[in-house]
Amino acid sequence: MSTQPLLQRTANKRIALPVRVEPKVSFANERTFLSWLHFTVVLGGLAVGLLNFGDRAPMAIMIYALYTYHWRAESIRRGGKGPYDDRLGPTILCVALLVAVIVNFVLRFTAP
Repeated sequence: MSTQPLLQRTANKRIALPVRVEPKVSFANERTFLSWLHFTVVLGGLAVGLLNFGDRAPMAIMIYALYTYHWRAESIRRGGKGPYDDRLGPTILCVALLVAVIVNFVLRFTAP
């Protein structure tokens, strides 16, 4: 009998296992994209009706949502490990909306 263990582990050797991406990941990506588009429609209605942004802000958000969707879909197809979450986009969107609402209130109450 040998005194060495049957399975030896080395610190430098890594085993590559294939990653199976389930279809629900792609569907979740598509649902997120559709919710962003829904939000741009709502934002477009607010922009036309209340904030007078015009149509630039909703179009920019639509382009950003399309870019994020394609980035996630390509990463899923390649079998990337992720993370797929987006922390920058919603933060910038919320700050921009907060600034727009504050500016709107300030201009309404300071106007003669």
